[in-house]
Amino acid sequence: MSEVIGVVGAGLGGLGLFILAIGLMTDGLKAAAGSSLRHILASWTRTPARGIFSGFLMTAIVQSSGAVTVASLGFVNAGLLNMRQVLGIILGANIGTTMTGWLVAILGFNLNIAGFALPMVGIGMILKLSQQQGRASAIGQAIVGFGLFFIGLDVLKDAFEGITQTFSISQLSGQGMSGILLYLVIGIVITILTQSSSASIAITITAAASGMLEMYAAGAMIIGANIGTTSTAAFAAIGATSPAKRAAAAQVLFNLITAVVALLILPVLFYIITSLSKLLHLNADTAMSLALFHTLFNLLGLVLVYPFIGKLADWLEKRFTSWEETESNPRYIDKNIAQTPALATNALLNELIGLQKRVINLFASAIDSSQHDIRHFHQQSNVIKSLTQQVSRFIVELETAALNEETTAQLATMMRIEGYLYDCALASDLLASHWTNREKLKEPELEEALQGYLVKVLEYMRQTANMVVSDTPLTQEELLRLKDEIKDQLILAGTLHHIEVSHMSVAVDSLHEAWHTAKTWHKAATRLNTLAALLTPVMAGKTGE
Repeated sequence: MSEVIGVVGAGLGGLGLFILAIGLMTDGLKAAAGSSLRHILASWTRTPARGIFSGFLMTAIVQSSGAVTVASLGFVNAGLLNMRQVLGIILGANIGTTMTGWLVAILGFNLNIAGFALPMVGIGMILKLSQQQGRASAIGQAIVGFGLFFIGLDVLKDAFEGITQTFSISQLSGQGMSGILLYLVIGIVITILTQSSSASIAITITAAASGMLEMYAAGAMIIGANIGTTSTAAFAAIGATSPAKRAAAAQVLFNLITAVVALLILPVLFYIITSLSKLLHLNADTAMSLALFHTLFNLLGLVLVYPFIGKLADWLEKRFTSWEETESNPRYIDKNIAQTPALATNALLNELIGLQKRVINLFASAIDSSQHDIRHFHQQSNVIKSLTQQVSRFIVELETAALNEETTAQLATMMRIEGYLYDCALASDLLASHWTNREKLKEPELEEALQGYLVKVLEYMRQTANMVVSDTPLTQEELLRLKDEIKDQLILAGTLHHIEVSHMSVAVDSLHEAWHTAKTWHKAATRLNTLAALLTPVMAGKTGE
């Protein structure tokens, strides 16, 4: 019984050292690399092929495909990487993670562990303690991690050898589909629990080299580790943006495709490994064969998927579509209509009229503090900003050589309208930030006047967009006069300490943003109504329908 407890304890201790070592190595190497990883992600991934190399290099450096994939998700969220670039990085990361297997196979079983691993821990700790922060400290942490990695490997190897001597391992054969699937699931579970495919693969190779696992069983576990490593990206994508969810889905898809193919041709892969070893006169022991197997089937997955990266990116971009992305698609302009300038101007007019309505709704949301959903407000704002950028890009990309002077002048006016509407959206953003975080003024009459002014600005916007027919039309001059009156009252109340100075300041800022919106809106609406009357006389007076 004591022998069993000792074997189990040694196994748990080795596993714990192993997981700790992987974490220390990854964190230390990431910190030592500093901004280099970010530079590689941002600059070395312009094509899928370069993305593959970058993903391979970064994963080989930090010894964690999960860390590289999660970092890629962050860059996707920030808009610094597109889907094709991310697909390349993920493929490269799959190849890079095979370096752990080679590290175990080449060094883990052929060197005196105590002779070099323990000194590595000592040297690493000296570096880390002498430099509490900075690159030297991070390098020291990574060296400690490498030392513990091999010490844990040695402990785990002894534990597995003890298990094979204590228990019968005939039932651990991976022959037959049920056995293969069992060890596939074991590989997945170990990887999810440890959140490290590197740790899972090293454990598998060590168990196989100690005689605890048969080759096919070990191969199935390695394939399972490739599937399990997708859990890191899947967890990171929960609650993330749509592009991040697509990138996580891409990794799951890649690794599943690779796993299915590897399982179907498992005997063929091991036959190829045996043939290569004989051809190259290699001493392919169990550990070396499994490291080669891991690399081989990941390369196979790369060869299978790479030709379809473009189509896969297009397919993924249609998945996990958010409300914001759907609403950000222009309704009237596209590359086909750009070929006919006469139609393009009418399409642009319709797009701007739709954009005008969105700006009015955004301003209404900004001043409606009773039902203010800040997330939905920012989605509305982002849609407007995206649409204005697409309108301006469409105008710039029109073939100017084929345009007459009148159409060119109309396009210039539309570009100005787009700029004014964008400015209104920015002002509404600022107004919302002032309005939703403020406290109501202690003087009810002043609070009522302030709220009433914002409502009047909204009425003015609707009126000038022909969305509302008012019996008492507002004018820009009247809005300016009211703004100045309320501002003077606010400053007086603040001076007399009838209201807090901070509350007065927020109220004055809100007034300013509302007036700025009205003033800029007037420029946009005047020009847009003139264009509507000129281009489509039938639409004059109906732009709000």
